[in-house]
Amino acid sequence: MNADSQVEKLFLPLRFLKGVGPKRAELLSAAGLHTVYDLLHWIPRTHYDRRRMRRIADARPGDVETLQGVVLSMGVQRTRRRGMTLFHLRLGDESGAIDAVWFRQAYLEKVFRIGDEVIVSGRVDTFHEGLQIKPDEFEIVGGEGYEPIHAAGLVPAYPPVEGFGRKALRRLIHDAVAGYAPLVPDALDPELRQKRGLMPAGAALKAMHFPHSEEEKEEARRRLAYDEFYVCELTLAMRRRGIRHARAGRKLVIGDALDARIRARFPFLLTRAQERVIGELRGDLTADRPMNRLLQGDVGSGKTVVAAYALLAAVGNDMQAAIMAPTEILAEQHARTFGGMLQGSRVRIRALTGGARQSRRGREIRDAVAAGEVDLVIGTHALLEEDIRFKHLAVVVIDEQQKFGVLQRAALRLKGERPHVLVMTATPIPRTLAMTLYGDLDLSVLDEMPPGRKPVTTLFRPESQRGEVMAFVRKLLREGRQAYFVSPLVEASETLDLESATRLHEKLAAELAPHPVSMLHGRMTSAEKEAVMNRFRTGDARALVSTLVIEVGIDVPNATVLVIENSERFGLSQLHQLRGRIGRGAQEGYCILFGDPASEPARERIKAFTETADGFKIAEVDLKLRGPGDFFGTRQSGLPEFRVANLIGDAALLAWAREDAFARVEEDPQLRLGSGPLLRAMLGRRSRARAPLATVG
Repeated sequence: MNADSQVEKLFLPLRFLKGVGPKRAELLSAAGLHTVYDLLHWIPRTHYDRRRMRRIADARPGDVETLQGVVLSMGVQRTRRRGMTLFHLRLGDESGAIDAVWFRQAYLEKVFRIGDEVIVSGRVDTFHEGLQIKPDEFEIVGGEGYEPIHAAGLVPAYPPVEGFGRKALRRLIHDAVAGYAPLVPDALDPELRQKRGLMPAGAALKAMHFPHSEEEKEEARRRLAYDEFYVCELTLAMRRRGIRHARAGRKLVIGDALDARIRARFPFLLTRAQERVIGELRGDLTADRPMNRLLQGDVGSGKTVVAAYALLAAVGNDMQAAIMAPTEILAEQHARTFGGMLQGSRVRIRALTGGARQSRRGREIRDAVAAGEVDLVIGTHALLEEDIRFKHLAVVVIDEQQKFGVLQRAALRLKGERPHVLVMTATPIPRTLAMTLYGDLDLSVLDEMPPGRKPVTTLFRPESQRGEVMAFVRKLLREGRQAYFVSPLVEASETLDLESATRLHEKLAAELAPHPVSMLHGRMTSAEKEAVMNRFRTGDARALVSTLVIEVGIDVPNATVLVIENSERFGLSQLHQLRGRIGRGAQEGYCILFGDPASEPARERIKAFTETADGFKIAEVDLKLRGPGDFFGTRQSGLPEFRVANLIGDAALLAWAREDAFARVEEDPQLRLGSGPLLRAMLGRRSRARAPLATVG
């Protein structure tokens, strides 16, 4: 049997399974279960431990027990107090008897027969002079070789599927596992399984659903977790190899003269970290393959200057460059930065944002970009639109890339003929996340701050000390400093007792008078945002009340104090980004938190934030507290959905899978050796079934 036919059996539509049919298949499909493969991977949320089988005489009141006996008698009666129907049966074994009772389930009288052997699991209580059990689950024991799956052993509890009772779903999955798990081909070579101490794939699936012991269940979980990581890393390894072996459409020449011209535009000496990363970029840009690099750097580490080197290298080669930012505020900040840096040069810069794209000026910029009359384009998502065309795009920089979806990043790559791509983030990414999200990218890290950056003092203060904090803020404003106040909401909420930005603005306008106070939030138009920011930059507004819209892209060195309301409502990475708005000048910065961290995770977040300014340490804590799905505060991050694997707890497995996957692709790029054809068929079938998996990162 060839690899494709082996795999094809696993992707049989569920409507063809015995007992399913078209109507039940629709219910399963609504839950995302379309094929046998999906059903086999509908992993239990937990297992109920019903392995301990007691004699009826040994059952203890107050305990959850699993008992087995013969039906001695049964009947339906109506309770006196509430008039509810009650079905009861008398269950006996060689040690004694007990009553099993079910409320409002009179139909069970047609399910049982006198003499049936039954297993029940539930809570035992005293009733009059004897004991009774209220079963959570029951099972009528079949003939010879019958294996109980509902009321005895380690019983799987699955995520619910609408239209299916838990027993019906469990029986369906049990039958699928029994019939198809033995047919599951193992895409790992025996040598690799032995090296990593992993059980065969089919055995792992069976044990994941219906294990005989906790040890067997964990062994199965490890195998399935490894498989999830391995598939993800294979995808990344193959993409990385494809990029490395692709010829660059826009190979650049960077001689000493161009290097000197670019550096002359930088307003200060570069740090050693910036010099190292620029060296890495220069090697990429002049190579016979397109650059595909991730630049990580903490807030204020000087990523923009590094990006500028790559962008100006393209312009210096008479080609075009583009930088895309997630917000208009950040795009406008870049436009000002590059405008100042390139003042007096012949570099033609244009900014294009969503608000201006359809205007007459926007149409003129689009035409100029297409004609090659613009050297450097700075924009937002507007750069992704179909009507934006470049004549000879050579370098693309994507800033704060975690704010963009996978397909958006890919779309900008397609705007040119295999352009060099640099993606940047000020959100430090723990190694385990970087390995799964960006394993196909080369990594550069700016781990050194430019000289002159002042430390930021971070404090949490209870509401009782608000008066002292406000007196301190007023003192700084009198000295000529400026302040940010951040609230998680724009307007007052009836359901959340939080300090809204509008209410906070009204209060501060009175409290900080005569110092002018402005307000900024995401619902404003582009023109309104720009007007507010201009007032704050020039100092006409001394305080700025804002929502998370200032998380990135605001650079006002004179702003030295940041007050965050309801700080427990923000993630650690968000708090760290906000703190990066201050301490950008010669004056010391102060970040002061108010809030009510009632839960333990909230208290841990606040404690970690006030104790360190190290972005990577903060990111590790944030990942542990919130989990990878919410780490970026967005579901667009491209993070693959792991049903079994845990990025934190299974970090060692991830490292193994990455090492093995990259070694496999290096040795066998076309996956033709050993189990390669089978693995290739599995990857192809799975990527068609789950398209997002093929676009990770």
